[in-house]
Amino acid sequence: MAENQITGAGITFEDVGKAFPQKGGGTVNALENVTLTVEPGTITGIIGRSGAGKSTLLRMVNGLEQPTTGTVTVAGHDVGRAGAAELRRIRRDVGMIFQHFNLLSSRTVYENVALPLEIAGTPAREIKGRVDDLVARVGLEQLAKRYPAELSGGQKQRVGIARALATQPKVLLSDEATSALDPETTQTVLELLADINRDLGLTILLITHEMAVVRDIASHVAVIDGGQIVEQGATYDIFTAPQHPTTRSFLSGVTGVTLPRFIADQMSATRPGTASREVIRITFVGENATDPLLARMSEELGLQVNILAGAIEEIGTRPFGNLLISVEADRADQARAYLQQHDQRTEVLGYVG
Repeated sequence: MAENQITGAGITFEDVGKAFPQKGGGTVNALENVTLTVEPGTITGIIGRSGAGKSTLLRMVNGLEQPTTGTVTVAGHDVGRAGAAELRRIRRDVGMIFQHFNLLSSRTVYENVALPLEIAGTPAREIKGRVDDLVARVGLEQLAKRYPAELSGGQKQRVGIARALATQPKVLLSDEATSALDPETTQTVLELLADINRDLGLTILLITHEMAVVRDIASHVAVIDGGQIVEQGATYDIFTAPQHPTTRSFLSGVTGVTLPRFIADQMSATRPGTASREVIRITFVGENATDPLLARMSEELGLQVNILAGAIEEIGTRPFGNLLISVEADRADQARAYLQQHDQRTEVLGYVG
């Protein structure tokens, strides 16, 4: 497969709703008024808890689910209103990788990757060339004759990725593709997807419940809760300035954002006394993310700053940091003003005695 041969397709969801009938009568809404644009060639993450509606949204892209209201388009084609022949064409442009791999145990790595091409009636000579290229792309040349039972979880997912690319799609859907893998294997799979996006220009739409996956691979993110998109935008912007409580809840699992338990247990929303300390979350963005700003503040203002938790993260090539500190409550206004003067965001979390 030639580099940069494939250009990704755009995906749009316009006022999409999905209602499922219930056994006892009536309906339950899985999605409501969802509007989202996925630009061609981008990697967009949809993050939400179980039951939030993210899988239903993903399945609408290849017509496995039909919207009750609104429209879903892929490269300008209305998926929900497509006839059988058009839907087949759309599905050839949409590859999908799954959480549990969905490989055929009776077929080798090579044969699993070849399956979509056989179904499409591709000539045998063309199948061989394309499958050889794909198996090499995912780093499994030495395992082409092995069966799924002989592979690790990460290797199985690489087969799944190669199979999803077999029909040369313009869109790649990832349905919790790394949630069954260990952290190290997850990282290698994410790096492979990023390489595919860069080399082939595919649009990648992935669903996950892990904010770390979004941080490591996605250029854009949409947060779904209760069947609605509650926040969306560039990943860096969402990480550094989350607006919705659901987004903040997901970010609380990212290193450096969570208060240690022994501090959280002491916290109060109001100042308990004259000797209390204010607990502040600082989000360091831009060039100052790696500057010794706290040290300078402590020296210039004569403040005693306790660092409770923190880390420097990276989104793409842009650093940002989260630090949780405590300062004397009587002088906390000075600390926050100093930080804000240096273009850093602050948030008062509470007080400790």
